[in-house]
Amino acid sequence: MATDSPDTVALTRFGWNADVARAWERQRPLGARPARLTAVHRATVELEFGHGREAARVLPALLGESFATGDWVAVEHDEMGALWVVARLERRTELARATASGARQLLAANVDVLFVVMGLDGDWSPRRVDRYLALARQGGVEAVVVLTKADLCEEAAARAAELERRLPPETAIHAVDGRGRSAAAALARHLGPGRTAVLLGSSGAGKSTLANTLLGAEVQRTGAVREGDDTGKHTTTSRVLLALPDGACLIDTPGLRGLQLSAGEEEVQEFFVDVSELAARCHFRDCRHESEPGCAVRGHVDSDRLDNLHKMQREAARLEEDAQARKERRGGDKAISKALRAWVKQKRAT
Repeated sequence: MATDSPDTVALTRFGWNADVARAWERQRPLGARPARLTAVHRATVELEFGHGREAARVLPALLGESFATGDWVAVEHDEMGALWVVARLERRTELARATASGARQLLAANVDVLFVVMGLDGDWSPRRVDRYLALARQGGVEAVVVLTKADLCEEAAARAAELERRLPPETAIHAVDGRGRSAAAALARHLGPGRTAVLLGSSGAGKSTLANTLLGAEVQRTGAVREGDDTGKHTTTSRVLLALPDGACLIDTPGLRGLQLSAGEEEVQEFFVDVSELAARCHFRDCRHESEPGCAVRGHVDSDRLDNLHKMQREAARLEEDAQARKERRGGDKAISKALRAWVKQKRAT
């Protein structure tokens, strides 16, 4: 299929670009059409062909694969006219977290920029920003911090400055009123034709409000936060990909109650780019930046950020231990089942 076919021209509004075209030419099944996955449901997925959304089912042979909003897929119609996903293109980037059980949960695929949305109210948590920046680094995605409700916070400028001192100097930080045109103007530099952004943050942080501002229309449902603790409701119930007027795409997501990286203890430090760069100068190669002499990190990285890194490393270590324990438990269960079957077989033989 030529990259300038009617199908692909229509898909440029949904992120089709030269990189996707090359991947499609390498991987497309003969006779299939390209589409972008805009939402994932239990039994079906929603697809965009550039001229409207359609629902499809996933080929049974692919049910073992994971799909995420933002995936590029190949689709075909069967003899009855039903639409099926028959292949998934390799992802350029992906964002994933670990669940409480240690499973890996995909949040979005093929995104260029992660907008870390945090309200300047009861949602304020610099430590949570550290986690989202690490998530972006792990996924190979640009991260931009968007502080919403700046119009309601007298300390907006001071809090933005606090984050600037805390985070790596290249981190973009914007304090905005998510309902105002100035918010769209501030974020426009990170968007543009062919790019895809994802909004991640807590419930009530203002993600859907910001999405509507970027869309220029009331597309996403929004809700007020609860008085007293600024807790928001899940007005967005699924991850959905939307086309922006400037040719970029935006993935709006439900609020996340927690964020655990799907990474090992040793990997976590690599996602704190400022720490990992300084760590190369430490006197000891295995320096943990706690009390070791010759540490190049302490004193140059915000102490609370460093404490947060250590906390995330401990979480990753526990997750690895739990995963190993589950593996050993499954192995023990299999051994018991095998022994039981052998005993039953022997009893039947006698």
